[in-house]
Amino acid sequence: MNPGNKITQSQKMMIFVLSMSLYGLATLFTELIPSFQVGIVEFSVEYFLFIPLTLAMLFDPLSAALGAATGELVFSEIMLGQFGGLGELEKFLTVTIGVFLAGRLVKDPRKRGMVAFASIFGVTVQQMMGCIVDILKVQFAVEDFEAVAGLPESVFFTEGFACLNDILFSGILFCMLPSMYLVPKLYGKIEPLLGMKPRDEKTVFGGNTISPKTVVLCVVGFVAAILAELLASGGYELIDWEAAWAGNTTSIVVAMIAAVIVILIAAGVIRNRASQAKQA
Repeated sequence: MNPGNKITQSQKMMIFVLSMSLYGLATLFTELIPSFQVGIVEFSVEYFLFIPLTLAMLFDPLSAALGAATGELVFSEIMLGQFGGLGELEKFLTVTIGVFLAGRLVKDPRKRGMVAFASIFGVTVQQMMGCIVDILKVQFAVEDFEAVAGLPESVFFTEGFACLNDILFSGILFCMLPSMYLVPKLYGKIEPLLGMKPRDEKTVFGGNTISPKTVVLCVVGFVAAILAELLASGGYELIDWEAAWAGNTTSIVVAMIAAVIVILIAAGVIRNRASQAKQA
């Protein structure tokens, strides 16, 4: 058991791998879930962000956040035969920032109210950043504006409506509610497997509060996301790659198998660490 409130680099790496593989597998499932539309409202599963949110609230927020963003990039982009170069950086950074901030907000994972607030806060931050980027692309004329039938022909209204729709549908159903159930339920049960003490108000795993330094770093990351997306949309992707088998169902299955293998390997390592800790 790791004494005190410190988290080791090996534990951070294990959290990173778990978040990467579990969230990567989840994003592959979202590729198979169809969307449906009721009037002007489109219901689609944007993501299962409760997975990295849960890990960020129980363990190290930064490791879980970076793992989630990496998992989506590796399993649902590269392994499916597509890579958009600089265009991938925007989603990578916004997901990282959203999950990281949510994890830092939670001081006591046993408090469902705080878990719920942090979850929806993280989703809202990520969605709003994506919304702002989409609006800026139109305002700077690097992407054409596609009006939606039944909505005012305003990029601000259209993108804002889409953002709100994703927050209320995917954010509540597939992020906030599962996190509210899983975080308190798993609290104190899985931390010993990694040789860690359960997180509480006195525990500091890289800091549990949002400090001015954290805000500045997140703002810098968001600015970098905006610049990367504007450059990519303007034709400066640097590396824009798409394989002949991109979007093929077989590629999704192969990527799922790869994600499952990584999960099993990580589970095996965790089991061995837990047995060694018991013997010590």
